[in-house]
Amino acid sequence: MKKMLLSIALLAGLSANAQLANGSVAPNFTFTDLNGTSHTLYDYLDDGYTVILDVSAAWCGPCWTYHNTHAIRDVYEQHGPTGMPNVQAGTTNDAMVFYIEGQLTNTAAQLNGVNAGSTYATASQGNWVNGTTYPILDLPNNAAGQAFLSGYQIGYFPTIYKVCPNRIITEVGTETAANLYAAVGACPAPASAPADAAMLAYNTDTEICPGQSYTPSVKIQNNGTTSLANATVSITLNGTQVSTGTYTGTLATYGVATVTCSPIAAPVSGALVATVTTTGDAAASNGSITTALVIAPIANGITATVKVATDAFGSEFTWNIKKSGGAIVAQGGPYTDHGSGGQATPGTYPEPDVNFTLSPSECYTITLMDEYGDGFDGTPGNGSFKIQVNGADLVVAPSWSTDELVKKMASSGTASLEDLSVTDVTVYPNPASGIVNVAFEANGGEYSVSILDIAGRVVATKAISSASGSTTIEMPIADLQAGNYFVSVSQGASTHTQKLMVK
Repeated sequence: MKKMLLSIALLAGLSANAQLANGSVAPNFTFTDLNGTSHTLYDYLDDGYTVILDVSAAWCGPCWTYHNTHAIRDVYEQHGPTGMPNVQAGTTNDAMVFYIEGQLTNTAAQLNGVNAGSTYATASQGNWVNGTTYPILDLPNNAAGQAFLSGYQIGYFPTIYKVCPNRIITEVGTETAANLYAAVGACPAPASAPADAAMLAYNTDTEICPGQSYTPSVKIQNNGTTSLANATVSITLNGTQVSTGTYTGTLATYGVATVTCSPIAAPVSGALVATVTTTGDAAASNGSITTALVIAPIANGITATVKVATDAFGSEFTWNIKKSGGAIVAQGGPYTDHGSGGQATPGTYPEPDVNFTLSPSECYTITLMDEYGDGFDGTPGNGSFKIQVNGADLVVAPSWSTDELVKKMASSGTASLEDLSVTDVTVYPNPASGIVNVAFEANGGEYSVSILDIAGRVVATKAISSASGSTTIEMPIADLQAGNYFVSVSQGASTHTQKLMVK
């Protein structure tokens, strides 16, 4: 179904891009409803209402199905503005809803159920006006209507958005009335105090390759009723302050600004907390966000294998892997859809493997893209993406339901065995506990033997001077938790790595 909707949207002249990203600022608009009443989005937001936007089309079957659940109507009647037509006397008075006719060529006749043909300008699923107690905004077929579709990046129908009083938008989907109202309750309280700085999001990826520096960039908002002149951002990693940043300027109520903080040199993985404060800050609860700073795994080998399986809508999915300089070393998709008669056949569909050669000491960026915007987390089956090195999974994409997912992967200084100054490496016993032996043939010089966890952190190491010939090193591992590790034997820029299981 979703592929049919996307195709229809494209034929209707809509953008193929995914919807407006969650956390974006919703553009303001002013339109007149079918009864001649003018409505301005920011007026409702400034009055403290959360606004639900149902962007649909009169000819759209799935839109009609959702319309007839009356979820939008129930939210309006039970929670809409006091005194508005058809709003119940006991309303909670904290939400507003709109039906927005998103097909610019549609007519009032179509909204009233006149089905005069099979084109977008003539077809109708039924009478959208009858029984609809909330405002219907029929977008004008002009620059203003097109600006709305472009500004909100409408790529398919129906699109259901929630806009909080602070102007921040979230796509909520075709939910029940109860779930829609729960989403209303998740919005932050409207601005009420003179000074209130809020932390919204990280602007930067929070996965980096081992040894890289990380420069946090965050998005803050003025949730105060007066202009914000200055604010301080503090970044902690595992409870220790590691970075700071400042904002100076004039930020109006609900204005959003980016603060780039000081770089963190070669951080470890852990809990990354960003906190913004300002003089006289009224609310600490909205000033912090927490995420995980992830150190990418290290590939120790010569060749990596990409294994992809799509859901039923393979044509929506593409991916690429880039080196640090931007060169693409592997890519795939779009793939084939699976279904017939415009309907998907749910399932998981493996695609041919893609192999690529690893470069020494490289940081790779892996980007997965879904044109529809729901990733692999959908009802027509779930896809998968992983990268294997030496037969073991190194990168496994988590469940994702957005238009893009970015992962990182590093490679060690590994070269082919012919180029190494260390050969015939044996790790035993394997699995091991207590002590593991690392045996290798040394060709003279200084060597290091290290044990690394799957995040690439060195958890044990020994240096060997003037090693030559058959060499065996005992590595104590009694303090290591059970799991997968890597043993590396290095001399200079040459490294030989083998997998170790600690039990």
